[in-house]
Amino acid sequence: MHPSTVILLKHLRSPQYAQIVCYPKRDLKELGRRLRELKELGVKAIEFAGGKTAFDVPILGKGYVGVVVMAHVGQGKVALKIRRVDADRANMQRESEMLTRANAVGVGPSLLGFTENFLVTEFVEGMLLPRWLEALRGRGTRARIRRALRGVLEQCWRLDEAGLDHGELSRAPKHIIVDSGDQPHIVDFETASVTRRVSNVTSICQYLFVGSQVAKTIRRKLGEVDKKELINSLRAYKQGRTRENFVRILEICKL
Repeated sequence: MHPSTVILLKHLRSPQYAQIVCYPKRDLKELGRRLRELKELGVKAIEFAGGKTAFDVPILGKGYVGVVVMAHVGQGKVALKIRRVDADRANMQRESEMLTRANAVGVGPSLLGFTENFLVTEFVEGMLLPRWLEALRGRGTRARIRRALRGVLEQCWRLDEAGLDHGELSRAPKHIIVDSGDQPHIVDFETASVTRRVSNVTSICQYLFVGSQVAKTIRRKLGEVDKKELINSLRAYKQGRTRENFVRILEICKL
C-alpha cells in the first residue's frame, strides 16, 4: 500500500500529479483550466491515497470515464471524480443529473458540486462489499450481513421505483461500499439511465445470490438460497414491479 500524500492545488502542476488531474495525458493548457475549476469547487488540496494506482500514484478508483481521488474542501474530505481527457463524454453534467435523481430517493453519496471536468461527492469511508464480507468474523455476523444486504435491496427497490437504472449492478464488486456502521452505499452512476428499463433489483439479486464470487461467499456465511424459487420470483417482479413481489424476493433471500 502506498503512503497517503496531500498536495495543495498550487503544487498539482508537478508532472507526477498533473498527469492524474489530466489523466491519462498531461496537457498544460488543460491543466490550467482544470485547476481553475477545482478552485471554483472549493478544493484546497488532493490527497493521493487508496488501493488503486495511476502512474504509480495511489488513487481511490479508475474507470472508463474518470479517476477518483480524495480531496479536501473547507468542510473536510470529499470524493473527487476527475474526467479523463480521453473520456467518451464532454462533461460531467449527465452523471451529476443521474446522481441527483438517486439522491432524491436516498441512494448514493450526496452530490456536492460539479463542473465540466469534475464531480464532487460525499466521501464514503468503508470497504467494498466483497472485502467487507470476507472480513466479517464472530458473533452477530449473519445478522450484520442480512441487514446490509437488505439495505442494498431496499435501495435498488427505490431506484426501480424512481425509474433510474444503475446499469452495473449485475457485476458490482466496485459499486457497493459498506461503512463502519454496516450501512451499504451504492456508488458510481456514470452509466445510469432513465430511458432503459430498470433492472436494479433483478441485477443485484443475480450478483448477490446466483452467479458471482460474492454469491459463493454469501452462501458460505448465510446458507443456501433456493435459486429456482428466487429466479421465479424475479420473473414475477419483472412482470409486476409491486412491493408485494419485492417483499417475496426478500423472504426467499432470507432477508
